[in-house]
Amino acid sequence: MLDHIFISVSDIERSIRFYDAVLTPLGITARLNYNGKDGPAGHPDLKGFGANGRVFFWLREGAVEGRAAHIGFVASSKAEVESAYAAAMGAGATDNGTPGARLHYDPNYYAANVLDPDGYSLEFVYKNWQHAQ
Repeated sequence: MLDHIFISVSDIERSIRFYDAVLTPLGITARLNYNGKDGPAGHPDLKGFGANGRVFFWLREGAVEGRAAHIGFVASSKAEVESAYAAAMGAGATDNGTPGARLHYDPNYYAANVLDPDGYSLEFVYKNWQHAQ
C-alpha cells in the first residue's frame, strides 16, 4: 500500500485550484502545506491533499515530466467517477477516456481518465469488488 506520492507541477497555484476541484468529489478534502525549510537542506515546499486523517497526495513546484506518472484515485461509486471527471473537465483537464466500463480489465471496472494541466494521467476508478460490504 502506498503512503504518499509527490508530483512536480509547473504552476503550483493553478495545480492547487485544479486538484481542489477534482479531488473534492472523491472525498479528498483535507489540505496541508509543508514548508520545505522545516526539512533537510533542499527539501521542497509541498502542498498536500488527503482524507481520513492521512495526507497522501503532494504537489511541488518544479520540472514537469507529464506522462511520466499515471495516478489512479479510488471512487466509491460510479457517480463519484462521473463527478470527478466532470470536475476535472470543468477545471481544465483534457479528456483521456470518458466514464464507462473498462472491459479490458474487468466488467466491473468503471473509470474515467483525464490529463491534468501538466499532462499527468489521472484515473478515477470504481471497482465494485473493492467496496463489498
